[in-house]
Amino acid sequence: MDAAGVPVSGAAGRGVRDIAGYDVAVVGSGIVGLGAALAAHRRGLRVVVIERGSEPSGASIRNFGHLCFTPQHGAAREFALDSRELWLGLARDAGVWLRESGTLVAARHDDEFAVLAELAALRGDDEVVLLDAPEAEARIPLAPGTAVGGALLPRDLQANPREAIATIAAHLERGGVEFRRRTAVGRVGTGRVETSRGPIDAGEIVVAVNHDLDLLFPELAEERGIVRCGLDMLRVDAGLAAPLAAPVLTGWSLVRYGAFAATPAAQRLRERLHAERPDLAALDLNQMYTQLPDGSLIVGDTHSRGATVAPFQSEAAFEALLEITGTFFGVSRPRVLERWQGVYASGPEEFLVEQPEPGVHLAAATTGVGMTCGLGLAEHVVGLALGSPQTTSEKGRS
Repeated sequence: MDAAGVPVSGAAGRGVRDIAGYDVAVVGSGIVGLGAALAAHRRGLRVVVIERGSEPSGASIRNFGHLCFTPQHGAAREFALDSRELWLGLARDAGVWLRESGTLVAARHDDEFAVLAELAALRGDDEVVLLDAPEAEARIPLAPGTAVGGALLPRDLQANPREAIATIAAHLERGGVEFRRRTAVGRVGTGRVETSRGPIDAGEIVVAVNHDLDLLFPELAEERGIVRCGLDMLRVDAGLAAPLAAPVLTGWSLVRYGAFAATPAAQRLRERLHAERPDLAALDLNQMYTQLPDGSLIVGDTHSRGATVAPFQSEAAFEALLEITGTFFGVSRPRVLERWQGVYASGPEEFLVEQPEPGVHLAAATTGVGMTCGLGLAEHVVGLALGSPQTTSEKGRS
């Protein structure tokens, strides 16, 4: 176990290895890969990022943009708190659009409010502010009579996932980080990345390819139980009575995120939700919403897991998402603007941190918290690799 309580195999790094070429090579330019490049660049090292596409098109752009720090638990909480400072630094220094909105949680039943009350008792009102029914309905444009209460999680943030990754990459390029795009990686070993454009030598290598880990390290992925998780998501014009002041979570969210799920009340809530709506439970639903700057609403999401995610998405899942959205906000059927399939790595642990060979470091969020925890995870892995952890105040500078 490392200092954050995350299982890690292999010895930690002892500084940059003496190999000609780059100090650090990063494979993958999603949020964890960019976080690793940021962490190494801030230490004054020569960094190259290798990306197989012309631009990122994976989990880091297909999500809600919800930076849900407060609902995290254990190691995820540590990475989330570190990520928060890094996101704020990127908003300041790179121009990343960030909304310091907090998160709103709508409790539609007493058992949902009980989960919120238990977490509030543990964390205090600087992290969880309980709302009564009138307060919740004043803050969230719900169908009348929907809420029995709710909560505000004031420390949470919101980004625009469709813009954030490109903005961070552009910031790093301006600062001197080199990007090799449309470059496929075939093998990674100590000191060298073999690519479709020739070898790249580096002292330390960070592999941050999320669910494609099984393509580069198939045996390790199998041993660690890493599979793919497929999601159904929508962007809609919902015709809400008022804009969303913040990302919105529901009772289905309270049985997913670690801090909520760890409360005694969460088990009773899970039993009730699964008994009342086994169809939604079968979709492994997280009913939540964020609103993009153009006013459209991101709606989701469902979850299914396997070694391969089939490209064929059932319309029944989208129909269920539209039905519960209309009921939740008291609106007629939302107008669908876009549908898409998210895919991310899923495993028995929340994170994968491995060193399969000297100087080769694997980093992945193996639940759906990459945007929330990815920057902190990357900082942690680079600190291990280089033997140079930074203070929280240093993390905020980019």
